[in-house]
Amino acid sequence: MIRVLLAEDQAMVRGALSALLNLESDIEVIGSAADGEDAWAMIQRAPDQTPDVVVTDIEMPRLTGLELAQRMRDRGLACKVIILTTFARPGFLRRALDAGVSGYLLKDAPADQLAEAIRRVHRGGRAIDPQLALEAWSEADPLNDRERQVLRLAGEGQSAGDIAEQLHLSQGTVRNYLSEAIGKLGVTNRIEAYRLARQKGWL
Repeated sequence: MIRVLLAEDQAMVRGALSALLNLESDIEVIGSAADGEDAWAMIQRAPDQTPDVVVTDIEMPRLTGLELAQRMRDRGLACKVIILTTFARPGFLRRALDAGVSGYLLKDAPADQLAEAIRRVHRGGRAIDPQLALEAWSEADPLNDRERQVLRLAGEGQSAGDIAEQLHLSQGTVRNYLSEAIGKLGVTNRIEAYRLARQKGWL
């Protein structure tokens, strides 16, 4: 039996996924979480019940699916990760693969495709949306991790002072990161930089 943990912030989607997967004779949903932090807490709370596969959304409060995957990889956990998202953005796929993700599917894919992806990933394979895989290397992400972090917070409306405090940086350093990001993206201000980076899937 393949043990699956779901991480999805929309309760209706989470419930539907759980019900569909539990119809499969070889898949058991052992838990469902509303965000990445809850999923991480579940994984840590019962080490003897570690899931074989974590199916997670990308954009969730507190801890995103990509951050969850990165944390699991950094801790050397054996369970595989499949991203299930509405975002058909090549930049997201590149970052997911960098975080050690084994699968990347879109939510409008048929339900049996998800079940088959779980089986393939559990066997040690990969399950990547083929169209996204072709597009993922069409344009490289120019931002580094810190620029991405600062730009995301700026795009959410936080001031340089707020960002500096949150990330334990000086305000000057925050402004430098924003300036670098704006320059790399070829736009004129932080709002345009945030919009373009979001559109490309780099945030």
